[in-house]
Amino acid sequence: MEKEKEYRYNDELKYEGEYIYNNKLKGKYYQENKLEYEGEYSFNKKWNGKGYDGNGNIIYELINGNGKVKEYGYYDKLIYEGDYLNGKRHGKGKEYRDNGKLRFESEYLNGLRNGKGKEYNSEGKLEYEGEYLNGQRNGKGKEYDYWSCKLRFEGEYKWTKKWNRKRILSL
Repeated sequence: MEKEKEYRYNDELKYEGEYIYNNKLKGKYYQENKLEYEGEYSFNKKWNGKGYDGNGNIIYELINGNGKVKEYGYYDKLIYEGDYLNGKRHGKGKEYRDNGKLRFESEYLNGLRNGKGKEYNSEGKLEYEGEYLNGQRNGKGKEYDYWSCKLRFEGEYKWTKKWNRKRILSL
């Protein structure tokens, strides 16, 4: 096991802790020079540990990959917050865009979108509401115009493709 430190592009400390075969094992993850997570990892995923807010208060705890969690993407932007089970998205959660606007909210099963959900466009406007199965639109749903937000399609989706449709003529 090696103890190492990882830094962001601006020389800010991102992670300090133990690695094994280039995978995080146990350590501390920082966000804007403040401790965000401390604990164990499993294949670089947060596994057993605690998450903190900017004031050092515990805001979530993971036990064997289960609990509430926040995921960060490129440039350390929040990309997901919600429930985890066995180290995967499972239960209620929200996905965010790089600009911080909501991208998707609903339920997940084994890391994929499942059940009823809502998708939002890059402007934060409702784009789709309906059912998902294994990460794709599947079942009843409604699609809205990007700019006007008027109903554009209502019907049945089968693996993302529009299947039985009710024609919406006015935009």
